[in-house]
Amino acid sequence: MGLNDLLSPQGVIHKLKAQCKREALKAMAETAALMVDKPGGEIMAALLEREQLGSTGVGDGVAIPHAKIEGLSAITGVFALVDKPVAFDALDDQPVDLIFMLLAPANANAAHLKALAKVSRLLRDPDVCASLRGADSTESLFAIAIAGKQDHAA
Repeated sequence: MGLNDLLSPQGVIHKLKAQCKREALKAMAETAALMVDKPGGEIMAALLEREQLGSTGVGDGVAIPHAKIEGLSAITGVFALVDKPVAFDALDDQPVDLIFMLLAPANANAAHLKALAKVSRLLRDPDVCASLRGADSTESLFAIAIAGKQDHAA
C-alpha cells in the first residue's frame, strides 16, 4: 500500500482556511464526504469521538486524525495544508498546519494501522514537511505528499 492508494488529488486541500481544530476537521470531513458518499456529519462525529481518546496532533505542526466508518469500502485520505496554524491540543502544544486525515472501513484493523504508519513516516521527515509547507498549489502539494520527496517543491 502506497500513499497513492490512500490519497487522490480531490482529497488535497491547499491553504485550508480554519480558525480552530474543529473548523479544520469539519472542512476535511466535508471533503471526505464527497469522496466516500457518507454524510459529513457522520465523519465529523467519528473524528471527534476519536479525538476524545487523545489528540491526534503528533507534534512538529502535524496532526493525523483518523476514524473508522461503518460501510466504507476502502481507506481514504484527505490531506490539508492549513493557511494559518491552528491549536490542535498536540503532544508538543504547538499549533498544526499539516493535517492528514485517514478514514478506514470499520473492519480494517491491520490495514488501518499500516496506513497510519505510512502517513506517520512521511510526516516525520522534516524535509518533506518543509516541502509540503512550501507547496504553492494543490497539485504540488499532492505530488510532494505522494512522492515523499522535496524535489517537487516550487
